[in-house]
Amino acid sequence: MSLLTLLPFIVLIGAMFLMTRSAKKKQQQAIDMRNQMQPGSGVRTIGGMYATVKEVSDDTVLLDAGPGVELLFAKNSIGAVLTDDEYNRIVHGIEHDLKSDADVVPDDASSLTETDDSSAVHDDAPVDLGKKEPVDASADTVDAAPADAGTDAADKAKTDEQAKKSDGGPEAK
Repeated sequence: MSLLTLLPFIVLIGAMFLMTRSAKKKQQQAIDMRNQMQPGSGVRTIGGMYATVKEVSDDTVLLDAGPGVELLFAKNSIGAVLTDDEYNRIVHGIEHDLKSDADVVPDDASSLTETDDSSAVHDDAPVDLGKKEPVDASADTVDAAPADAGTDAADKAKTDEQAKKSDGGPEAK
């Protein structure tokens, strides 16, 4: 047999060796993690239950799942041993934030709208919205916009009815 015909078999055996090696590493890491459990540490079972370790024996773990609830599990059923911060965040909702309090978003948006001093708009300066002041306030025509911005919808409806009647709309007949 030539080396060329044996090459696919050699590659296949090498791939199988690498896959079993990585699986053994993962199993060893899981065993080490389970052996590091101590009473008081928070854990997550493979079923997704969060509890605190009460006692650890060779093959079993006694978990405290709440007030008066103690459960006996096999060590293999522990999916992860959690850090204290992670356990408190998940179970109790306590956030242990390492950032400073300055990074927290305030309840109001006042700090989000701060600008530099050079481009700051002062509160005393009038804001230009692009509206023009009416030149003659005594001119009351139907086509002119009312000078008062607070006119209600009833006045607008009345001027619309007058315009329809003067144009010969259906109500004029």
